[in-house]
Amino acid sequence: MIYKSTIDCINDLERNGHLIRIKEEIDPNLEIAAIQLRVYEKGGPAILFENIKGCEFKAVSNLFGTAERSEFIFRNSLNKVQQLIELKNDPLKILKAPFKNFSLAMMAKKSLPKKVSSLPSHFKETTIDKLPLIKCWPDDGGAFITLPQVYSEDPATQGVMNSNLGMYRIQLNGNDYELNKEVGLHYQIHRGIGVHQTKANEFGKPLKVSIFIGGPPAHTLAAVMPLPEGLSELTFAGALGENRFKYTYVDGYCIATEADFVITGEVYPNDTKPEGPFGDHLGYYSLTHEFPVLKVHKVYHSQNAIWPFTVVGRPPQEDTQFGALIHKIAGSAIQTEIPGLHEINAVDAAGVHPLLLAIGSERYTPYSELMQPQELLTIANHILGKGQLSLAKYLFISNKEDAPDLSCNNIQRFFTHILERVDWTRDIHFQTKTTIDTLDYSGSRINEGSKVIIAAVGDKKRNLLGAGPGENFEMVIPGIVACNFTPFTNYNAAKEEVGEYTQKLTGQNLEGIMLIVLADDASFIEQNLNNFLWITFTRSNPAKDIYGVNSFTKHKHWGCEGPLIIDARAKPHHAPALVKDAEIEKRVDKLFENGASLHSLK
Repeated sequence: MIYKSTIDCINDLERNGHLIRIKEEIDPNLEIAAIQLRVYEKGGPAILFENIKGCEFKAVSNLFGTAERSEFIFRNSLNKVQQLIELKNDPLKILKAPFKNFSLAMMAKKSLPKKVSSLPSHFKETTIDKLPLIKCWPDDGGAFITLPQVYSEDPATQGVMNSNLGMYRIQLNGNDYELNKEVGLHYQIHRGIGVHQTKANEFGKPLKVSIFIGGPPAHTLAAVMPLPEGLSELTFAGALGENRFKYTYVDGYCIATEADFVITGEVYPNDTKPEGPFGDHLGYYSLTHEFPVLKVHKVYHSQNAIWPFTVVGRPPQEDTQFGALIHKIAGSAIQTEIPGLHEINAVDAAGVHPLLLAIGSERYTPYSELMQPQELLTIANHILGKGQLSLAKYLFISNKEDAPDLSCNNIQRFFTHILERVDWTRDIHFQTKTTIDTLDYSGSRINEGSKVIIAAVGDKKRNLLGAGPGENFEMVIPGIVACNFTPFTNYNAAKEEVGEYTQKLTGQNLEGIMLIVLADDASFIEQNLNNFLWITFTRSNPAKDIYGVNSFTKHKHWGCEGPLIIDARAKPHHAPALVKDAEIEKRVDKLFENGASLHSLK
């Protein structure tokens, strides 16, 4: 099925039982987001909101809410695009099988963006205040676009083939923004648009930016897809959607002519305003910080325009399926770029960026009497220098040859494998005062934190404790326990408190316990694996929050002889966790009652 618009996709999903309509009037302030969260939790269908309070437009969410639906949307092109990505990673395959791959090369050529002569006649102008102003969480700074396709061109070499299409959040109102004239643009400086902004600043000129919302779903996925060098997002969108990306220029701005909405404007050098807070993918609010301001030029919408959106929060959420779809399409792309790497998992339940699990091959000393991580550390450093993987804080890496059937997607088994083999006196490697995710507040300042690599190779060294750890501990998984600890006040006090605690543990029988998590609520961590992953790795900064029983420093290398300890208590500088509004939840309950639109999902 070739979709040329959002409504094409909606109609196809509805015909095939993948969509439900909500006819009741829904408030865009919190209520519409609460419905999306509830339906996603139930594994429900895409949702078309037909009656948004105070707004003439319809909105749709949960388009990508399940793996089944995501793959259904791209069912005709997914395999071909997978092969196309593979060819970009290994061009020699074309020479090895030219006839087999000729059709793929032709598909790529036919997927190039297509310029049309003018803006379609059905496009109309509107203003920001007429759009669906969806506020997702109670303390959000305003309404945000959560599925934007933000387009910019290289100021030095303009044109669509020198463009970037990325998904950077857009704040539509609130804070100090002048309604209808300014919107907030949140992005990290290393991203594609950041490079364009830096060049524009050097030229002393504003950067022209276009924000597309909706259109063929392939456009949305293209904005989040990490592509091989030389493959543009617009060409990828054309290949995935089997429909060339169509565009034109109006007033010097690029317009996607199949988008539902387009916002155009300019970002001037050094022009910033406070942006946020915003409920983000780590499960906390990202706080208010200075980010670029987009001076709005014009806002357009197509005929029968529909506003696609999602809700970001503690994972898993709908954007989890983006990650799964990207992994499916990209296949072994990252392994091709990093020699010796077999598998990697950016753990969604831990907020994606905080925790990476990886499997590599340790080939440097295969016949050494004292097997220790060597090549694994080379691979680990390569991983931490790669794109968004560089935002990780914790990287656990194992040796493929030690357990050929091990997968880092089986998270509990992977931790068990590592903890059965790791040597805490040798296998912990820190990077301090380095960059972490802008949205991660475990460090003391924005963008600043630390990283740790934990690499383990060799035969099994120990059996892990699987039950009955004692009255002071809650069992999490074999080898890992959680412990309630006094509330955190400051790092000086923490150093003293945890130091005293480790002294008490010295001499106790801790056999089979390899990791102790200090927590505000150990029973919450004990409930399930996802709670452990979320609390432990989002609420700790490795260099400041890792301790150990019988710890030592030798030649600037830190290690410990007893269990590793991670202080995962909430710290005063952390961002607050996302909490649903109780009154809004009661209103949403009514939509699941007999006769209401969502009764079938009750």
